Formats: sequence, structure tokens, C-alpha cells
Amino acid sequence: MDNAVVTQIRLRPAAESDAAAIALIYNHYIEHSTVTFEQSCLTDNEMLQRMQAILSSELPFLVLEKQGLVLGYAYASPWRARIGYRFSVESSVYLSPGSAGLGYGSLLMQQLLQQLTQAGYHAVIAGIALPNDASVALHEKFGMTKVAHFYQVGTKFGQWLDVGYWQLLLPNPKQDFGQDAECPTTA
Repeated sequence: MDNAVVTQIRLRPAAESDAAAIALIYNHYIEHSTVTFEQSCLTDNEMLQRMQAILSSELPFLVLEKQGLVLGYAYASPWRARIGYRFSVESSVYLSPGSAGLGYGSLLMQQLLQQLTQAGYHAVIAGIALPNDASVALHEKFGMTKVAHFYQVGTKFGQWLDVGYWQLLLPNPKQDFGQDAECPTTA
């Protein structure tokens, strides 16, 4: 990517005011692809609620914009709810139609992984609906390796779809695990 293009691009934390642009990108994938198994488009308010859940958990939620137009976004969400999973997250990256293949996904993924590393997270997991060569290539470019393949676990557009999981262990995870299992004593 040449410097002229890079100077027009801005990576920044997502703001609540980005909800409509993010919903527009995501709804394109709901309507036209199998990369998400959702089948009903989200309203701007529904996307805002999802964003608020991520932002309130203090995990990164990033947007990539060019000349004020949001062209993509990436975020991390908790992998599972139980406390023992607190150092593991799931990553997601979406680009607007026409923005694939320009390096934007790589910029988003690089920044997302950097912020997760700085925050001390240990494992990043990505679920990818298959087939999806572009997403697989993006995740493997950043060192993620395939760790699972579930066959025919979802449906969309009248077909069964597989899901693969890729994982990356980040350097320098948090070592302060806090207190482990704690149960009240019974009399």
C-alpha cells in the first residue's frame, strides 16, 4: 500500500455514532453472503446495542475510515462467559463491499491484535464460516492456525455450512489470574 493511500486512511476506536455505518456493512453480509448465519438485517439501534456491549467490556472495537467514510471494522468479544475464559477473546473483521483486497482487513487485524496484546489477553479465536478463502488467508497471515472444523453446523440460503476455528496465542499474557474456584462452605 503506498503512502498516499495510507495517509487518507484512519484507524480509530468505534463511536456510538458509527452504528449506522457498521450496520450497513454487516447487513450487506447478512443479505448477500454466508459469512454470517444471521438471516435478518439489524437496525441501527440493534447494532448500537451490540456495540455498547463490546465497548462496556473494555475490549477493542475499531473502525477504518477513509475521508470520513467507514470502510470496515474489527472488534474482540469475550470468548465465553465463565470467568476462567476471561483472557480469551473472539475476533471479528468486516469490510464494506468493494473494500476487500486493498489491505484494510490487515490494517484492522494488526491494530486489533496489538491492542489485545497490550491489554494482556492470551488467546484470540476466530470462527469462520466456510468456505471463505479471503478470511482464512487474513487470519493465517497473522499467525492464526486452524484448530477445529465443524461440519454442517449452520444453514443459509438453503445449504448446510461448515465453520472452522482459528486461534492465536498472544505474547506476554496476564499472569495475575486472581483467585480460583471459590465455593461457600455448607454446614
